[in-house]
Order: sequence, then structure tokens, then C-alpha cells
Amino acid sequence: MAKGLKPAGGMPADPPRHVLCVGAAVLDTLFRVHEMPRGEGKVLPYAMEQIAEGMAASAAYAVVRMGGRASLWGAVGDDEAGHRIVRELGQSGIETDGMVIVPGARSALSTILIDPAGERLIVPFYDHKLHETKRSCTPDDLAAFDAVLVDVRWPDMALDVLTMARQMGKPAILDGDVAPVETLERLAPAASHIIFSEPAARSLTGAGEVAAMVPLLQARYPDIFIAVTAGPAGCYWSEPGKDTLFFEPAFGVTAVDTLAAGDIFHGTFALAIAEGMPARQAIRLSSAAAALKCTVFGGRLGAPTRLEAETLLQRR
Repeated sequence: MAKGLKPAGGMPADPPRHVLCVGAAVLDTLFRVHEMPRGEGKVLPYAMEQIAEGMAASAAYAVVRMGGRASLWGAVGDDEAGHRIVRELGQSGIETDGMVIVPGARSALSTILIDPAGERLIVPFYDHKLHETKRSCTPDDLAAFDAVLVDVRWPDMALDVLTMARQMGKPAILDGDVAPVETLERLAPAASHIIFSEPAARSLTGAGEVAAMVPLLQARYPDIFIAVTAGPAGCYWSEPGKDTLFFEPAFGVTAVDTLAAGDIFHGTFALAIAEGMPARQAIRLSSAAAALKCTVFGGRLGAPTRLEAETLLQRR
């Protein structure tokens, strides 16, 4: 049962777990196209959506959809796009009082093409001024949260949050997505859990197979939970103190939009860990949520509810 929901008989439920997500908040314009461009010319989309999302923002939305509480620490410009991002995310149930509005900076924007198989081409714009400063990160700032999840887009802030969370004994989860190797190497030792994307894990290990990447990463970070997601090829992971390489297959779905699937996985995983769920159950729930997201066009808008994800698990 999702935390915060009332069990049968009307007995009071535990309060929902509260996850802090730190990093990207972007105004995305999504276009569905019949095929990806192969050179110069004009591409005519047949559907579009404009939405506030980004890695940390989409993960926060997944937390909300899964029955948890989510706060977002991100940075936007003091412009129309920035105010729209904060407003839309707040309307989606994400707590945005920790957002930073940076005077003189331009908010992050992306244009994304999505083909019939759900694969995407992303053209992002990030103003370096957005992340030149940091907000406060003290024990008092993190006291209300049951877990933290950071991405790689605001490295200085991410490092502060991971470090403080671990000092306080809270799950400190890193979304190890594609970034400069030096950024990943700087953030990884501060985390308690890392969910790497396959390309990011490859950049750190040089290995060609996901099953080979996980042991190499575990040897490098022996005290950290390590997972590598590989889309339809499933998820491999290992746990500190165990020699076993674990695997969870992906759910077979017809994908129409893979955008934000990884973010939905990460947000679901963070909430599950905050709830004290065992690793395999957390990975399975996260895999189900990510798979369902892929069946819906619209980036994070495809994030399923807790009931929908658990129903898919029961069917398996």
C-alpha cells in the first residue's frame, strides 16, 4: 500500500514519506515526428506538448504520483519561462518553496523530437549562470526529508546535499546520468545509492556489457548501492557486502515516448527506499513505473499512479 493511503477499515495510515529532489527544472517543448531528421531541411511534427520537467523535476513528480511528498530544489531565471516552470510544477503537487530564482539568468529550455518508437532527440539549453550560486544546505534544511535524490545538473548543490544527507543517516541517492566524467567521479563517493544510466556507466568503466559494468563500479565504490539501468534490457544492481549480481528484467510494453522514463524510475526508487522497501521490491516497482510511463506521450505527464504500477506488478 502506498504510504499515506488509508488501509481497509479506516485505520490511520503512516504519513507519506518526503523526498527532496535536487537539480534540473526545464521548460520542454516536445514534438512527435514520423521519423528523425537525417540532415538539413524541415521536419513537420504531428503532435506537440510544452511542459515543465527536467530530471529532478520529473523524479519529484513521480514521487507525488506514487503517493509521497516531493520538494524540488532547482534554479530558474527571473524570466517568463522560469516563473512558468515554478508555477506548473507547484500545480503538479511538487513543493517548490526551495526553488532559486536567479536574476540575470535565462531559464533552461529544451526542444525534443520523439519518433514512433518512443526514442528521442534532445536539444537542451542551460545558462551557466543558473548554477553559479548555491542555496543553504544545513541539517535544519534537510531535517524534514526522509531521503534525497540529486541529478548531475547542479553539481555543487548536489554534492552539498548528498554529503549532508549521509552525515544525517538519510538515503542519499544519485541519478548518475550522462555528465562529464569528473562530475560523476566527484559526486559518486558522497552517495549511499547510485542509479547509473548505461551510457554514464560505460563512460566510467569502459565496459561494453551492463553486467560487466556493475561489478567494476561496485569495486570502485564498495560501500554504495550500485545499479545500472538499460531500458528494455532491464536493470542490474549489486549491494554493499554481497557478491551477487542481481537482475530485474524490464516489462514488455509498446513504447511511444521514453522521455522521462529514467526520471520516473529514480523518483519511484527514492520514495521506495525512503519507505524502507527492500532493494529488489524497490527496483521492481521502479521498473513497472518506468515501463508504464513509456506508453504515454508527454514526458513526465505519463508517470503512473502507485495503484497502476502495483497492478502491473501483480500481472507479472
